[in-house]
Amino acid sequence: MNTTIQKWGNSQGLRLVQQLLKEANVKVGDTVSVSVERGVITIRKPKRTKVDLEALLKKMPADYKPSEYDWGKPTGKEV
Repeated sequence: MNTTIQKWGNSQGLRLVQQLLKEANVKVGDTVSVSVERGVITIRKPKRTKVDLEALLKKMPADYKPSEYDWGKPTGKEV
């Protein structure tokens, strides 16, 4: 498939057809990794890393106590 590099504001970009994104399992808003090797631009979906919740919790200080933060008066429909 051929596409054209286009100028958008101060940046340049490529438009990718939906079928390509579907085949790559990528959707609008996803983060991708872009690299260049020997003149070839490669776009990849980063590998997901597993997070060990227990290991993260062990790093918390033993005396940690959660608290509330006052963000001020409501300004919208969040109440």
